[in-house]
Amino acid sequence: MALGALGAGIGDAEARAKKKVRSKRPAIAAMAAPASISASSAYAAIVVDAKTGRTLFERNADAQRFPASVTKVMTLYLAFEDLERRRIGLDTRFTMSARCSAMPPSKLGMRAGQTIRVDDAIRALVTKSANDVACAVAENLEGSESAFAERMTRKARALGMNGTVYRNASGLPNPSHVTTARDLIVLGRAVQDRFPRYYGYFSTRVFNFAGRAMPNHNRLLGRVEGVDGIKTGYTNASGFNLLTSVKSNGRSVVAVVMGGRSGASRDAHMRELIALNLPKASPGSRVAPLVAEAAERVPVLRARPAVVAAAPMPTPVEERAALAAPAPIPTPAPQLVAEPVRPVAAPAAVARVAAVTPTPAPAPRVIEEDAEPVVASSVGATRTPQPMRWVVGAPSTTGSVAAERAAPAQALAYAEPEAVPTPVRSARSGARRADIEGAPKVAPVSEPQIERKGWQIQIGATTEADKAKALLSDAKSKAGRALAAAEPYTEVFAKGDTTFYRARFAGLNEKTADAACKALKRSAMSCFAIKN
Repeated sequence: MALGALGAGIGDAEARAKKKVRSKRPAIAAMAAPASISASSAYAAIVVDAKTGRTLFERNADAQRFPASVTKVMTLYLAFEDLERRRIGLDTRFTMSARCSAMPPSKLGMRAGQTIRVDDAIRALVTKSANDVACAVAENLEGSESAFAERMTRKARALGMNGTVYRNASGLPNPSHVTTARDLIVLGRAVQDRFPRYYGYFSTRVFNFAGRAMPNHNRLLGRVEGVDGIKTGYTNASGFNLLTSVKSNGRSVVAVVMGGRSGASRDAHMRELIALNLPKASPGSRVAPLVAEAAERVPVLRARPAVVAAAPMPTPVEERAALAAPAPIPTPAPQLVAEPVRPVAAPAAVARVAAVTPTPAPAPRVIEEDAEPVVASSVGATRTPQPMRWVVGAPSTTGSVAAERAAPAQALAYAEPEAVPTPVRSARSGARRADIEGAPKVAPVSEPQIERKGWQIQIGATTEADKAKALLSDAKSKAGRALAAAEPYTEVFAKGDTTFYRARFAGLNEKTADAACKALKRSAMSCFAIKN
């Protein structure tokens, strides 16, 4: 009897446990899209495994939405790009214009004529989400915010963010300033892949400036294990947005929630998405290619807005930037009409500089893939986009990056267009790159040029053979085992009357080329892969 009673008791306990599990299943399923979030017309969400690129969860991921202050991730992306190019430094000071000073909050409240260090500007964007600072970054880098917004859109297209159009650097309301949740995933992954040196800014908890301590608007930092960034956003029309990155127990995901009715509900939904999907992410080695950039020679897409219902105004908790302004017409799914990019007219002072008879370029300078010559005498002047970007390497003979930028356009425009016989895969992401027409022919040299098949990496080109060899030696020491078995060599080519020496490593396969480029980028060296 006692045994029977015990058996019955155990059976009852199991039945109660099973009933309890069944009763919880609907609640767990509801976590994927709670009614308080999904009922919003602006709702969208996506979670992606950063190591494999696999989508773990998505809702309305390709529907166009307002990014609000998540826009500032792209603003920072371009600032990081100019830091890497050495066009600016962390101690460079940006000047606040009267226009930027008048931006609505959230802002630092700087007066016209005041200046701010680039390092402080970055922290102000990450934490305070300062609209006046975002405007100042745009004007100081490109001369005007509209020119900077065009550069932002070109960069978005180069990254494959085809549903994104930028109209300003801050995310303040504009009916054609749009993005998608999937595009924000691309941006969130790209800023980590491309700028590991600067990505740590996004984990800043508190920004101290002018005697004030400003906490980060991202309230998941320090409260959810593994969250290391990146950015919140809010306007009346967008609802509460959040782009976040999580790394925990060998797993890594990037996630987006858009259209939250409040900061609290958005954060709660993000916690649920992380809890549900992080265990599904791969704990192994990364197999997804690094996010690559294609050439930015594409038209800026103009968004034609469609009228839809706006998200209701929640109680302001963060980024009260647009509350005082009328909400624009939301454009979740505008049609995109391609229009050619119109170059910004150069100021008279710049035109005079460009008209000067070109002088020999300061030598030697290392020219890396995608170099974009600067036609200006100071930061913030108009630039003329060229097919290539990133001019880096030894400073000019004056020892000043600013002085190098002051040289005539013709003296700076000898960046090397990379010529390859077949489409090649970039080591950053595996994206295909088409052949570039009109590539310079290789100049005859005193020693025979050996044709090397298979995968190679190039780290730059210079006008002196010894400098190219020094570049190879430096790269080999920084890459360590990743280039231990690779063959360093220089390849000579001519452009006009100038001879260049490409610095390359051969004897690699696709996997080892990718690993070598990753190692070099961690040491702030440029690298791209080619396949002969």
